[in-house]
Amino acid sequence: MLRRPDSLSDVNDAEPTEHSGTHAPEPAPKGSRRGPKDTPVGPGSPSPEPLSSGDGQPPAVAAPHEPSAKTAKSEQTRALILETAMRLFQERGYDKTTMRAIAAEAGVSVGNAYYYFDGKEFLIQGFYDRMTHEHAVDARARMAGRTDFAERLQIALESWVDCAADYHEFAAQFFRTAADPNSALSPFSNESHPARATAVQIFREVLDGSNLGPKLDPELEELLPDLLWLHLMVVVLYWVFDRTEDTERTRAFVKRCAPFVAKIVALSRYRVFRPLVRDAVDMIKDFVLPTIGKTATGRTGAGETAAGTAGGTAPAAPAGKRRRRS
Repeated sequence: MLRRPDSLSDVNDAEPTEHSGTHAPEPAPKGSRRGPKDTPVGPGSPSPEPLSSGDGQPPAVAAPHEPSAKTAKSEQTRALILETAMRLFQERGYDKTTMRAIAAEAGVSVGNAYYYFDGKEFLIQGFYDRMTHEHAVDARARMAGRTDFAERLQIALESWVDCAADYHEFAAQFFRTAADPNSALSPFSNESHPARATAVQIFREVLDGSNLGPKLDPELEELLPDLLWLHLMVVVLYWVFDRTEDTERTRAFVKRCAPFVAKIVALSRYRVFRPLVRDAVDMIKDFVLPTIGKTATGRTGAGETAAGTAGGTAPAAPAGKRRRRS
């Protein structure tokens, strides 16, 4: 005779004993039901007695583990460290801000800060990832329902300028380091690949959602998102050194050059320009793309671009961020 278990853990841990004269039940046939472990339930079998803790009350059951809560706290800590670093970079300068100072201001240990970011340059990578994600979300919302290629391109570029506006004051400090081809902060580095791939995907969507995309030479259509990202790098360089109020000259530059770029791309459809397009594509493949870290020129599916697959979701932008809308 089997002993009635005193608790749920006894049910789970119960093993058949030699003196019980019973053996572990055979696997239940298809369509039958199982109750607690080692208690067969099926047609003609008595229902198992309800378990109790011995005092007539149901046994206490441990609360289920909630990994999402731990993950949320980890993301909050990571975001706090990143926000603190951005503030200190702005107040003290990038070169004068140490990981120890960032940890102290954020109220975490130095080891905890290094757990989330291997160093200052990786904090900037975190900033890049967040900025690019915010840009992607904003640009997609603004481009919705628009099909003119020039208009979509201008929207995507203006969206970046708006999203980056709050960081313009200390952008030049980052540029000094990012301009070093050996720096992890370089937009062409392997470390910058996730943010770069997300940005290239934005320009893939600029093209795919336009009425011009299906009309282009296939080879140019394949490489154009990377070229448009390089065009964004030109805009970023101009923006870094723009000291006009609200970077108005950069905004005027974007407004002027977007239709110009669109006209050049549109001209590539004509047969007379095909040899020039072929030469341009070959030069880009031979001299431009090899300089970009982790670049693959194949387009393998949705969400993937000539620069690779976009990385994970970046933390949300800080609340209260001002936004200029067109």
